[in-house]
Amino acid sequence: MIDIHTHILPGIDDGARHEEHLLELAAAAVQEGITDIIATPHHANGVYWNPGAEVTALLERSQQLLTERGFSLRLHAGQEIRVHAELLDNLESGELLTLAGTSYMLLEMPTEEIPAEMSELIYELTLLGIRPVIAHPERNMTALREPHLLEELIQAGAWTQVTTHSLLGLYGKTFEKGAWSMMRNGLIHLVSSDAHHPRRRGFRLAESYSLIASRMGGQARLYFEANAARLLSNEPLEPSGELLAQAQGAGTRGLLRGLFGRRGR
Repeated sequence: MIDIHTHILPGIDDGARHEEHLLELAAAAVQEGITDIIATPHHANGVYWNPGAEVTALLERSQQLLTERGFSLRLHAGQEIRVHAELLDNLESGELLTLAGTSYMLLEMPTEEIPAEMSELIYELTLLGIRPVIAHPERNMTALREPHLLEELIQAGAWTQVTTHSLLGLYGKTFEKGAWSMMRNGLIHLVSSDAHHPRRRGFRLAESYSLIASRMGGQARLYFEANAARLLSNEPLEPSGELLAQAQGAGTRGLLRGLFGRRGR
């Protein structure tokens, strides 16, 4: 399995606090069957500022430590980038990282709202060859209340990632209900842990994939797992309309075809 959104790097944000946490998270990942992790520390969120060069240097040291301790786990560099006014300028200056050196970039919206400039930003990024991935839209209150606004961002060129803890109900019923509604309506393309801590906010990726298979069918699980692999290989994410429509029945077929039938960026 591949986890594209984690906070495993030690001492850089509100994730792993020190190397011991890094080692504990690595052990938990290996136990679950995770082979590759993209480390995505917070950047430009008003609390943490982690330029790409610093993230890459810490990742290299962390990978060396894991290798010395006998872990086969592969770490890849990235950031969880809060949408901010200077984002395009910071991208041009080399401060921002894509996910694992691919053309995909992980973006975080504020909790309460979808920024007014979000659609334009996505469009501008796609013109630059960047494929934006919106982190945990099920935890954005506007997207929960007005999912058609999230649909518009997808139509503008964005992809989306749901969090395992939301699917499992560990963030409460509101986010759980929202996550599954987005899944069933074709508004989610990737599943990831957003892991921060080996015990309090671990991976739960295998558990979530099993639940997806139980609720939506085995093909849906394969779709989400395969999309993570496609992202890591810098391949286009697979359109999912027919797959998810079959999982949910004819009731969602029209929406899913509309959202994904033309994708393939």
